[in-house]
Amino acid sequence: MSKSALSHGKIIKSSFKVPGWAKNRHIQTIWPRFIQKRLPLSYDMERLTLPDDDFVDVAWGPKPQETSGIVVMFHGLEGSIKSHYANDMMAQLSVNGWQVVMMHYRGCSGVPNLKARAYHSGETEDPSYFLAWLHDKFPRIPKVAIGFSLGGNMLLKLLGENPAQKWLKAAVAISSPLKLSECAKSINQGFSRVYQKYLLTSMKNTLLKKMEYIDYRKLIQLTKSDVHEITSFTQFDEKITAPLHGFADAQDYYEKCSAYHFLSAIHCPTLVLHSIDDPFMNHLIVPQEEELARNVTVELSERGGHVGFMQGSVLNPKVWLHDRVKRFVSEALPVNTTCGYLNR
Repeated sequence: MSKSALSHGKIIKSSFKVPGWAKNRHIQTIWPRFIQKRLPLSYDMERLTLPDDDFVDVAWGPKPQETSGIVVMFHGLEGSIKSHYANDMMAQLSVNGWQVVMMHYRGCSGVPNLKARAYHSGETEDPSYFLAWLHDKFPRIPKVAIGFSLGGNMLLKLLGENPAQKWLKAAVAISSPLKLSECAKSINQGFSRVYQKYLLTSMKNTLLKKMEYIDYRKLIQLTKSDVHEITSFTQFDEKITAPLHGFADAQDYYEKCSAYHFLSAIHCPTLVLHSIDDPFMNHLIVPQEEELARNVTVELSERGGHVGFMQGSVLNPKVWLHDRVKRFVSEALPVNTTCGYLNR
């Protein structure tokens, strides 16, 4: 292998094999959310106060007797610990002495946050504060992070912004919208608009609740009537996300917050799992190998939908992601070793 080939990351073919009953990308996307039975999970919530006196709620999975590593999770747009991927991944990874923990973005734990600002695909300030807090709390316990969808884009951007970070040994990004502008276009077409409407309804309802105690007319000249008229992500980002978080407009936000631009700066071992048929995106978001940092691997499958990757039979379906992520995490974190007790 030449020296030049070693200077960047790689794109590899996924081992995921799609079953005949789940070849359709919408079945892959919808099945785990609405049909797949949730795994049993117990968790505890902890409130973390932020520097601006707002808060985020942290979900702690089952506590191991001896902690060999911590798996940090970041959910997707309008997600929470109750999201299918978060619940089931936490349940699957709460083994081998791994403590799993997930930070909810502002307003996503079921309790409205206090400030006007919220979260978005490139908002790394709160997650960085959370990771630093976690590192200070458990400095000798190794950590790996997993980001789903929006959380994956955010995590990749965070790692690219902080190439010398000491918080994480490795990271996984799943079904990440690496080019936000392309994703905003794709989800506004065909059947994908169903997903957009579903998510937008949640986003708008959250904002309308906050408008009961925060006057957005003074901040970004926004009224409840304006919110009701929004019908696409691009409109939401143009009228709300961008002005509320210091961007010139939606395109400025998309350009500055797309993880695609940060992939060449990541230092820690990072796995990007992506399906080309993801209905939230299109093929244009897939990077080239020369655009990847040396430790970044993009694992591509032709099918799999959005955070889907269903295998098995209709009567006994299985989520391939669980075993794939577990295998990656086991390469980075000690398994069944006494690395210290986790007291919280």
